[in-house]
Amino acid sequence: QPQLVISGGGLVQPGGSLRLSCAASGFALDLYVIGWFRQVPGKEREAISCISISDGSSRYIDSVKGRFTISRDNANDIIYLQMNSLKPEDTAIYSCAAGGSAGSGYCGREYDFWGQGTQVTVSS
Repeated sequence: QPQLVISGGGLVQPGGSLRLSCAASGFALDLYVIGWFRQVPGKEREAISCISISDGSSRYIDSVKGRFTISRDNANDIIYLQMNSLKPEDTAIYSCAAGGSAGSGYCGREYDFWGQGTQVTVSS
């Protein structure tokens, strides 16, 4: 059964850091693109970063470039999102998703399954 399990959210002060983890199991991760998304209640979900597991290429939206870093641990099938210099506007529920087939979604993929989401709150 394909599964993505997210951990690492929480409360952090502005300027602080958090690292989110997305642990994958039950599917051939190296065939996928993993995307990180966030959503504020009442607003549309926003794609923020993606990484190709096969070649490590990645992409970021402008608002997180230079602050967030996506990476992969191929040995353990974990994808990380390191978030530095966090701002109150980064507050959201963060999710990861696996995109296996080409499509019109973020980073050219259709996202087949999703992790459960984790709350990130940036506040003093």
